[in-house]
Amino acid sequence: LTCCTLHLGLHNGTLTYEGPKLVPFFKATCVYFVLWLPTSSPSWFSALIKCLPIFCLWVFLLAHGINFLVAHRSANRILAGLIFSAVGDAFLIWQEQGYFVHGLLMFAITHILYSSAFGMKPLDLKAGFVMTLVSSFCYTFLYSYLSGPFTYLVAVYILCNDLWTWTKLSACIGAVLFMVSDLTIAVNKFCFPVPYSRAIIMATYYAAQMLIALSAVERRSPSLKVHW
Repeated sequence: LTCCTLHLGLHNGTLTYEGPKLVPFFKATCVYFVLWLPTSSPSWFSALIKCLPIFCLWVFLLAHGINFLVAHRSANRILAGLIFSAVGDAFLIWQEQGYFVHGLLMFAITHILYSSAFGMKPLDLKAGFVMTLVSSFCYTFLYSYLSGPFTYLVAVYILCNDLWTWTKLSACIGAVLFMVSDLTIAVNKFCFPVPYSRAIIMATYYAAQMLIALSAVERRSPSLKVHW
C-alpha cells in the first residue's frame, strides 16, 4: 500500500483530547491480561472480563454525546458494531460448548456494520484487488482444514471482513490488526496450534477495536494524515 492515509485522530492535540476517555479501556484491557482466566472453565465472570474493554469503548463513544452519534452515521454504526462484538466475545467464551458459530455470526454482522460505517467512497479498485488476493489466499490455505458448514461459513466471514477492510483502508492499522486476530483464530482452530495464539488474538483484537472507535470520533478533532 504505497499511499495509506490514516484518519485516526492520533496526532498531538487529538491524542491528548481523547486519551483521558480511553483510560477505562486501557485499565480493563490490563485487567483481562493480568487475570488471564483459563478458557477451559467458561463462566459469566470470564465473559464479563473479556467484554469489559469493549464495554469501555461503548462508553468512550457515548461520552461524545448522543447528538454526535445521531449526527454521524459512521459513529453510530461503529457503536452498533462494538455491541455485536461484545455479544460475539461472550459466545466465544463457550465456543467448545457449541457456540462458535454464534460468535462467528455476531462478528460477521460487526464487519458488515463497519463496512457500512466507512462507506465505499472513494472507491479504490487497486486496494480492493489486493484485499481480494489476500482473502483468497487465506481461504485457500484454510479450505483443506474445513468441513461441513464451516466450508461456506468461513468463506462468508472472510468476505465480510474483506469488504469492510477495503471500504476504509485509510483506517488500515485497525483493519489489519482485526484481520491478524481473525486469521490467528481460524488457523488455531481449524489448522494447527499457534504458539501464544490467545495473546496474539486478544492483543490485536483490542488494539483494532480501539483504533476503529477512534476513527469514529475523528471529526471532533484535527486528524493526522500519514502517507506510506
